[in-house]
Parts: sequence; structure tokens; C-alpha cells
Amino acid sequence: MTNVQTKANATAVPDAGLNVPKRRRRLHPALVIAAGAVLVVALTYVLPPFRNYQLATTGAYLCVTAGLTVLTGLNGQLSLGHGALMATGAYTLALTQNKWVNLPLSFAVAILVTTAAGAVIGLAAARLRGPYLAGLTLAVAIVVPSVTSTFDETFNSDQGLSVILNPPPETIPMERWQAWLCWGAALVVVLLLALLIRGRFGRDLRAVRDDETAAKLAGINIARTQVLAFVVSAVCAGVSGALFAVLAQSVSPGAFPLTLSLFLVMAIVIGGLGSLFGALWGAVLLVVLPTLAQSVGEQTGSQQLEGNLALVVFGVVLVVVMLAAPGGLASIPSRISRLIRRNR
Repeated sequence: MTNVQTKANATAVPDAGLNVPKRRRRLHPALVIAAGAVLVVALTYVLPPFRNYQLATTGAYLCVTAGLTVLTGLNGQLSLGHGALMATGAYTLALTQNKWVNLPLSFAVAILVTTAAGAVIGLAAARLRGPYLAGLTLAVAIVVPSVTSTFDETFNSDQGLSVILNPPPETIPMERWQAWLCWGAALVVVLLLALLIRGRFGRDLRAVRDDETAAKLAGINIARTQVLAFVVSAVCAGVSGALFAVLAQSVSPGAFPLTLSLFLVMAIVIGGLGSLFGALWGAVLLVVLPTLAQSVGEQTGSQQLEGNLALVVFGVVLVVVMLAAPGGLASIPSRISRLIRRNR
């Protein structure tokens, strides 16, 4: 009789009004990527050519913001030199494409070169922390454009290089083909990063970021984890730079200034550090805010204001978002859902 009462009480616990938290099941990244691919393809048939070009630019930016948010948000390494890594990928693709006119081969070479560059910088960055690491990457952002100006016979100095491309099929407009190419690469990059951070590599990144001493006691190789994080992020930046070379069909030092690296850092902070969804928000802002600043500058008629307004707009948005949502734009839906559950 006692056993029967115990079982009855046990079965009655869920009906007793207790708030037992339920574990939410997350969708597999492949399903999200597939839905995103369908959405992008549908948008390219609806949007006009200029909007398709902006959509393609957003996809190109997503590659670098996704890699940078993994490096900075999940591993705690601050990089101010990702604009230089983008330039490395762009110039590598231009040189390779102009010689062989083979886009897949050019992308492969660009990835290999940026992997090597990321490994070299990562080995040096693994020994540095805080402002010293930021200073190293800042020096890289300054040195790389000057190298392209110094070796003018190879890189054509400030005029840059043109990129020879085979035209897309006649039935596909150029802007639509660019959007498919950029978002195809971006979705593959995001999928691979999502699978990486869901596994042991992601756990190692977070452990090193939170407490290096505890991570070392747990058997994690600190230096190797940091170097791998930098290499992964550099590859993403190289892919992004190569996509920009295809979009503009040219590369030059002026396309990758120091302010680009600053914009990338601000974009991932506004979007939400450590979140791939936040990286998407950052990529959108990198396209929308400079365009908005340019239109405001053209209306005012001041060229000096137009040149500096984008940085001001990013700074203002950064302050507002950090005050309203310290976790970035990606954290707003979860904050709203928590408030709704609290009110219930």
C-alpha cells in the first residue's frame, strides 16, 4: 500500500504547480543553413540588382564577422588586423585568377595563403595578452597595405589589380550570381563554424577564455587552442577578402583601410560577441550603416563629414546597444522571452 501511494505521489508531482525547467531542443545547424539558403535564393529573384549587390556584400562580410566573433567572443583574443587578412585573401585571389582564370583554384590558393598568415600571426599572438595582442594585430593592419605599395611591380601600388572573371551564364544576372556565390561561401563557413563550436573545439575555446589556469589543469593545450582559433578566423577573413575581390573585380590598398578592422570589431560587439547570429547582425550593419552615413553626408554636402560620419554612426549605435542590450542585438530575443516568462 505504501509503494502504491509513493508511486501515486510521484506521478502527481508535475501537476503540483512546480516550475520544472524544460530543456529546449535546438535545431541542427544544417537545417538552419538550408532554410537560409532557400531564403537567399528567393530574395535574389525579388530584389532589384543594386539590392542583390548589397545582399552579396552582406554575405561577404558574414564570413569575416563569423570568424572574428569565434576568435574574440569565444576565445577572448582581440584582433584589430582582420582587415589586413582580408587584403591578403583578396590580393592572393587576384594574382592567381589573373594567371590561371580558375575561380575555384584561386579560392583554394587564397585559403592556403591566409591559413599560413594566420598561423604565423597566431604563433606570435599566443604569447601575448590584452593590449599587447591588440598592438600586434594593429601593426599587421598597418604593415600589409604598405607592402602592397612598396612592391608596386607585383601589386601595382595604390592603383591595385583588376580581377579577370569568366562571365556568368547569360540567363543569370551578374548581381544575382554574385549574391549566390557570396552567400554560398558564407553559409558553408557558418555551418563549419557552428559544427566546430558545438564540439570539443568549442568547449576548449570557452575554457581558455574563461580561465587559462583551469583549462591547463583540465589538460587543454592553451597555445595550440589559441593558434587554431586564430587560424580558423584568418581563413574566414581570407574567404571574405577573396569574395570582395570578386565583387569589385579589383583590389587595392584603399579597399582595406585600418578603419575596416575597427568596423569589424564594433560590428561583432553590436551584433553579440560569441554568437553566429550576432555575426549576421554585424554583417548587416556593416552594409546598412555606411550606406546611411553616406546618404546623410551627401545631403549635408560636406565631404569631410561624409568621410567620418560612418565611424561616428557606428560609435553611437555601439553605445546605445550596450546600454539597452549588453549582450548585443542577438541577445534581445532571449531577453524578451525571459521578460514574458517572468510576467507569466
